Amino acid sequence: MKITAVRLDRLRLDLDPPFAAAWDPVPRRHFDATIVRVETDEGLVGIGSGDTMAGFAGREHLFVGQDAFDISRHVRTIETINFHGGRCWPLEVALWDIVGQAAGLPVATLFGNALHRLPAYASCGELKSPQARAESALALREQGFRAMKIRIDRDGLDEGIACVAAAREAVGDDLEIMVDLNQAWRMAGDVEPALDLGSVRRSVQRLAELGVYWVEEPLPYHDQAGLSALRAETGMRIAGGEMLDSVPTVLGWLEHDVLDVYQMDVVLALGMSRARTLGEVAVLKHRSYTPHTWSNGIGLLANLHVVAGIGGGPYLEFPYDPPGWTPQRRDFMLAEPLGVTADGFVEVPQRPGIGAVLDADAIDRWRIT
Repeated sequence: MKITAVRLDRLRLDLDPPFAAAWDPVPRRHFDATIVRVETDEGLVGIGSGDTMAGFAGREHLFVGQDAFDISRHVRTIETINFHGGRCWPLEVALWDIVGQAAGLPVATLFGNALHRLPAYASCGELKSPQARAESALALREQGFRAMKIRIDRDGLDEGIACVAAAREAVGDDLEIMVDLNQAWRMAGDVEPALDLGSVRRSVQRLAELGVYWVEEPLPYHDQAGLSALRAETGMRIAGGEMLDSVPTVLGWLEHDVLDVYQMDVVLALGMSRARTLGEVAVLKHRSYTPHTWSNGIGLLANLHVVAGIGGGPYLEFPYDPPGWTPQRRDFMLAEPLGVTADGFVEVPQRPGIGAVLDADAIDRWRIT
């Protein structure tokens, strides 16, 4: 099956009211998405999304005319493009979508079919007051979520920990709580120093007393010694690695047992094939693979298929923090936004491929010309 075209649609959804992300001091007034379509000579069209595909324009010829099933070749080609430009992993998602459609199977089945659904954790994206965060925790529990993640600003540790304490008091032991310090995630222009190890250690110890399930990115990526020390000294699960885009780096982290929970995003960091391999290694070493999913519904689906295929978990990240961040905003390009079942699970779509169905009217409306 030959690839006949690779096409990109760039979309921009207006956000009113804007979304105030905890990791970005500038409220987000627009949400951008790039849709990748890979067309074939047999009429199948694969869909991918999740990153901007910066640097891809002009390189379509590297794929057109090639066999769509030659995934290994295409992955290596994408890696060479990434070396010079942005992250072009949504193209691999579209290729796996084609393979699944041709086989008549979900991609998760092709990747191992270990799980058919995973419990979701609501990944909350805004900074809120302790009272507001407690109220949101109660609402999430009522909606069926099994867990939630609270982000803490590195310049407001006490306030952030107060939010965790308020949420814990509100829901008791009925909801697992994770915490993200976002020390390895930097917006453009953020040159402020990271928290020192001593401050982080004290904060992690306080969070441990509140029964927090894991602490995510408590230190920058380069401080592997500090991450290992936190695990040893506090007994807390340490999560991270969502933007690690180097296979040798992740293998080194696994070899030196840096983390409890590995979170490499398949559309922002490593691609589906590489994440599948490294996620399996993590699981075989009795560590968790629970990928980051903050892109859009198509990126979320791509991560879901990988983690379900290999038997990762124990949770799946589900970006959700209403009213600022909802499935309707995140998945505006889809015919139906992805949701969570009444008992708190995200189910693997049983449509062949990745299961994404585009909303043609939404794409026409929000396309950037």
